[in-house]
Amino acid sequence: MGRGAVGGSVGKDGAVVASLFGSVPAPTPRRIFLDWHVDPAMALLIVGATLLYLGGVRRLARRPHPIRWSPARTAAFLAGVAVLAFATQSGLARYDTVLFSLHVTQHILLGMIGPFLLALGAPVTLALQASHPTTQRTLVRVVHHRVVGILTQPVVAWALFGGTLFALYFSPLFALSLRNRWLHQAVHLHFVAVGCLFCWTAVGIDPMRRRISHPARLLFVLLAVPFHAFLGLAVLSADTRPLGGSSYGAVVRTWGGSVVADQHTGAGILWAVGDLFGLLAGAVVLAQWVRADRRRQAREDRLLDQQGSRA
Repeated sequence: MGRGAVGGSVGKDGAVVASLFGSVPAPTPRRIFLDWHVDPAMALLIVGATLLYLGGVRRLARRPHPIRWSPARTAAFLAGVAVLAFATQSGLARYDTVLFSLHVTQHILLGMIGPFLLALGAPVTLALQASHPTTQRTLVRVVHHRVVGILTQPVVAWALFGGTLFALYFSPLFALSLRNRWLHQAVHLHFVAVGCLFCWTAVGIDPMRRRISHPARLLFVLLAVPFHAFLGLAVLSADTRPLGGSSYGAVVRTWGGSVVADQHTGAGILWAVGDLFGLLAGAVVLAQWVRADRRRQAREDRLLDQQGSRA
């Protein structure tokens, strides 16, 4: 998160400065998975969200008439915050300003995988069930607020999820975010926010101001599948002026391919994983659709049985 070059230092403007004692070391599995550090802003967000969620589950279990909260939802939410923690606190975060391919990997974790799991954890539903009536009324007002309704409109959520990536990668903002620590953190928060909007609209279980039907949700998700292919092709075509080339090219390293070769790797990751994510989300929406139809059919059968017993 702004430190970028492992073994380097950070200048006054946040720019990565090569170490006086050598080049940046290669990103080995040990450095990626075991070389953890604390990014205070994201760490507070992650720890706070985890404590609030587990506190809600505990309150439901301690009520006079306990409400059973699905362990699968809890597991999904905890897996989501674990993904966010790995993306921002592990060695991966130290290399996102060194290699574009690892920046893309971090983006996928922050903007797709993490939010997808958080949405399946249904945190708003948990908060509504576990909180006091005053807090419940406040949450309902927030969920049904006009601004939230606009942001979760399918067209708006899709545009924010996909369109802002083009705005980031193909503007001077991307190179600036690699040099400025605070802007870098803001970009990470943006990835998480728009990813949550997309996943909340697509696969979320939580209440919304205007929930679209399952067929519309499936179409919403499948329309995002080719998007990452287009973005990957656009990144591949940016050979003459590599994305963030002024920052990535300034990092001193004696390993790996060129900035352009690494950009091609990043484009391939974005393309392949983005498509797989869209197909996975589509499969989840389809499964939710089938379960909803089964519940509806079961309700209709019970109603018919009740009407038959009265006749």
